[in-house]
Amino acid sequence: MPRFLIILAVSLSIFCVPLKAQNTDSEQLAHAIDYFQSGKYHEALLLFERLSEKHRLNNRFIAYMGVCAYYEMEYEKACQYLDPTLESLEIFAPHERSVYYFTSGESHFQLYQWAEALEPYEKALEVCHDNEKGEISFRLGCCYLFLGNMPLAYEHLGNALEYYSRFANTQQNQARIEQISQMVMGLYDYLHKK
Repeated sequence: MPRFLIILAVSLSIFCVPLKAQNTDSEQLAHAIDYFQSGKYHEALLLFERLSEKHRLNNRFIAYMGVCAYYEMEYEKACQYLDPTLESLEIFAPHERSVYYFTSGESHFQLYQWAEALEPYEKALEVCHDNEKGEISFRLGCCYLFLGNMPLAYEHLGNALEYYSRFANTQQNQARIEQISQMVMGLYDYLHKK
């Protein structure tokens, strides 16, 4: 190979690789959003965290990070991202907010932080779809049960049974409906024996 071509090839590799490898932050953000929307939470979280080291991300992206951390079973990290941003998310559409609230509640629930899970679950219950209220009420009932508040546990589990029976009464949910029914009957007996 002539010396001229070798020098040209080396020059191109030196100058083109860094340009090709360079992605702007806006491209990185677009990739992170694409990953998030396609359920590739690990990849999205890596990009969002890298961007958050360089920039102050808006609260929606921080909430995305919390959702990603939740799906990666990094519940403490999910709480760290979601909890400080929940109040500022009030401007978003109700169902979008319900996802963030539920994810925060679930993260606390997975960490056995029953008292901390209550507020986000309550907020999720206010803005979620009716077919989702059964599961949220079930979680609230469990939190109150674990906290020793039997009357509120009974109330929320009763609501869960009602919502599951009305909006999610499918073959797939029969085991959950039976479980809640047994819990409600047990709590009823407990509360009425006093």
